Amino acid sequence: MGRSLRADIRQVWGTPAGQGFILLSIMMATFGMAMSAQENITTNFFEEVLGFSGPQFGYITAIREVPGFLLIFLAAIFYRLTLPHLTALAMVLLAIGFAGFGLATSFWSVAPWVILHSLGYHTVLQTQYALGMTLTTEARSGSILGRLNAISNGASVVGMVVILVVFHYDLLDFGPSFVVFGSLAILGAAAVYFFPNLRDGIVQQRVARRDPIVVRRSYRYYYYLTLLDGARQQIFFSFGLWVLVHEYGLTVAGVSALLIVIRLLATISSPWIGRMVDLHGERAMLSAVNVGYIIALGGYALVHNVAVAAACYIVYSIIFPLSSIGSATYLRKVAVDEEIAPSLAMGLSLQHAAAIVVPVATGVILNYVGFQVPFLIACVFAVFTIFVTRRLDPATQKSAARLKQDAEREAADRLPAAT
Repeated sequence: MGRSLRADIRQVWGTPAGQGFILLSIMMATFGMAMSAQENITTNFFEEVLGFSGPQFGYITAIREVPGFLLIFLAAIFYRLTLPHLTALAMVLLAIGFAGFGLATSFWSVAPWVILHSLGYHTVLQTQYALGMTLTTEARSGSILGRLNAISNGASVVGMVVILVVFHYDLLDFGPSFVVFGSLAILGAAAVYFFPNLRDGIVQQRVARRDPIVVRRSYRYYYYLTLLDGARQQIFFSFGLWVLVHEYGLTVAGVSALLIVIRLLATISSPWIGRMVDLHGERAMLSAVNVGYIIALGGYALVHNVAVAAACYIVYSIIFPLSSIGSATYLRKVAVDEEIAPSLAMGLSLQHAAAIVVPVATGVILNYVGFQVPFLIACVFAVFTIFVTRRLDPATQKSAARLKQDAEREAADRLPAAT
């Protein structure tokens, strides 16, 4: 079996797209393991060591989202870097920031490390999809992104199992754990640095020029989707685990077990989700997933039972990657190649504009009226998103530059036949 696996790897490595897939998979795996530790133990670290209150979770989330809001400007500053090199730099920043968590003793001493870690994290969120979509054709973009998500989720499971064992047997404290898992991102940085320059899985001799900042009316539906997703998503992930820890007394081991179940299910479901986007299109799948959000968020708010809350957390966490995959593949269908990466950055900036304001506002609401109301507000955002998704039609919403690019490529394809 080992010999067969090595042969399969050598075969995949024999093509530029295969090399790119392996290198990006290594990056996604280390990214997934590092972020699994961040997701797994940070809530307990903030609660047990730093003594955060409910509103402070909202405040630190808002601080964490500042680099996401500024991503469009950061991408403009580093636009001369190739996407692989920018991603490698981001992974290094993520590693340093995460390792620094263990040095913090208060809200304000952890905030700088949160910002540095967030800067790397949000940059990778943008570039991973831009790089992944260069591995294959437009028609298979969802499938490749789903497979990459599955690899990240699978690696997250490994990280969570390690965290579960480490904290169950008191092998490491929070600080050393931050250092160990943050260091994994350095390995991912080394791998993605050598990612080849591809388009549709074919090596390009010329590196595509990226505009520093892109704002197009033609991409407005992508912007709407990311803005609404940011508002809904940040409510859930700011307070979802906190509710389980604070209201229901979930321990580090309990959180680890819950997240392991989520990642295992997501590892299985992510490739299928990607294929469904390719098969049924963004409009149908994004509408369906927002109905799922309403059910999960409504159950979290209205049914006061730890088992139901955990089940709703699992459902939401499994389906939420569909939103980012669907919006990214929609953007690829309407945008020109050189505008995809900066447009993804613009979308994430808009998403995190909402992510800065909404957690603070809902944190204040939570402090006065309980945790249920913020989750009902998140349901409202999901309803608005459904209205937006029903208007998606990539075939008729291509930008003028994309229409011109398509015409030029069709003419180039006909030229050899004519000669």
